Amino acid sequence: MSDNRTATSIRTKIWCEDHETDNRFAVRAAYCRGFDVYGDMLGRARWVDMLYLLFHAEPASVAQADLLEDLAFALANPGPRDASVHAAMCGGVGGSGTAAILMAALAVGAGQHGGGRDVYLAMQGWHACGADPDKWREWLAALPASPGSVWPDPSHAPGFDSHAPRTSVPVRQLLSRLATHGCGWRLSFLAQSLARFEEMTCRGLSMAGVAAAAYSDLGFSPEQGEALHLLLRLPGAAAHALEQRGLGYKTFPFGKMELQDAEGV
Repeated sequence: MSDNRTATSIRTKIWCEDHETDNRFAVRAAYCRGFDVYGDMLGRARWVDMLYLLFHAEPASVAQADLLEDLAFALANPGPRDASVHAAMCGGVGGSGTAAILMAALAVGAGQHGGGRDVYLAMQGWHACGADPDKWREWLAALPASPGSVWPDPSHAPGFDSHAPRTSVPVRQLLSRLATHGCGWRLSFLAQSLARFEEMTCRGLSMAGVAAAAYSDLGFSPEQGEALHLLLRLPGAAAHALEQRGLGYKTFPFGKMELQDAEGV
């Protein structure tokens, strides 16, 4: 019996596959940007090398890979105080499936308060203002509006904490570390100008703000930075959610609430 199904091609510059001679639905070799993934990269390249290569036409330099690895390490667990992790923990203690837990973390972690959209807007600031303090002052004073968008207008300076009046110690430590890699100029400029930015915004720099500068120095677009920020924060959300699932709702923090009927009794 002949196979009348016609072959179709996906147009992509990212990935190419060779199929087995006796089974065109089975992969014999896979190439990412022309590099043999399983025959050459596996065992030689790091996870961050693959991550970078998926978004860029050329592989990362050693300094770029080191920067991305340090950033991924710092973002891996935002901690139980973070809203996205808390959302995942709620799903875990409530018995939700793993996919639902991760989707809860993604949904809550996508917003403008330290989430993916916050990173997107901060990266737009880097593209619009560069290293010009006057442009930054004007941009932060105006705050980019999003007419017709599903997103509300920003309520605080993107990349800065919506509540904290000064930059926390971990954020300062992360910024100091990432600035040593010498990739681009934004991280160094941000480290040198942190006090000025705090004065302009009346807020402390956030992890999202450091990440936005790092993604920009690594050559990612705002859309790519937003996606990566959502991805890199998932491990901690998953770990905390699964831990709380095992502990049960009776020991779950933040879970106590008072319920009232329609008459307020």
